[in-house]
Amino acid sequence: MSATRVFTSFDFDNDEDLRNLLIGQSKHPDSPFQLSDWSVKEPMSGDWKAKVRRRISATDLVAVICGHYTHAADGVAAELAIARELGKPFFLLWGRSSGGVRAPRGAENEKIYEWTWSNLKILIGGGR
Repeated sequence: MSATRVFTSFDFDNDEDLRNLLIGQSKHPDSPFQLSDWSVKEPMSGDWKAKVRRRISATDLVAVICGHYTHAADGVAAELAIARELGKPFFLLWGRSSGGVRAPRGAENEKIYEWTWSNLKILIGGGR
């Protein structure tokens, strides 16, 4: 199976650990999916939206990892808007086990999926 190119959108200031966890899980031998990480791994300067647009356009889908402050993260809202403009499919993933997880601006009415192997398999493509 070829790897699905995924842009992971997350609150860089608060949830980088969650992105690292998702990438790490995709490398486990028993993982039900393969993932090629196209996320932004460090703060970008200059016209960061153009850089993000190029990365998102090169991917198959966008995974938005939702944490406690995702609803206030301007970068996540911008990345989601870019994904929509480009017609990229996306899904929201419940990132924290404790309550208070909220969707980013612009996706308040979207379902946030539980972070399970079976959901990831379907959402990332192994179950299609």
